[in-house]
Amino acid sequence: MSDKSKKINTAIKAADSLSLGISIVVAILMGFGIGWGLKELTGSNWGLGIGIVIGVGAAINNIYKAYKSQVKSYAEFDKKQKRDEI
Repeated sequence: MSDKSKKINTAIKAADSLSLGISIVVAILMGFGIGWGLKELTGSNWGLGIGIVIGVGAAINNIYKAYKSQVKSYAEFDKKQKRDEI
């Protein structure tokens, strides 16, 4: 692998990690916003808690999807490596 290829690979991995972090924060903030809206509509603090739970659930879902994507990517890479060895 050339030096330029390594730098590009590193940049792509960093962008993937950054986008996952941003999506987690955005999911929680959106859940907080939904919860705040529910709290204002109903006048109950339960709405805020429900919104935060929804946001955290969405963030966990984003992490799970990223994990599944990485596992699939690794499996394809491993398959390619084995094919190249033959």
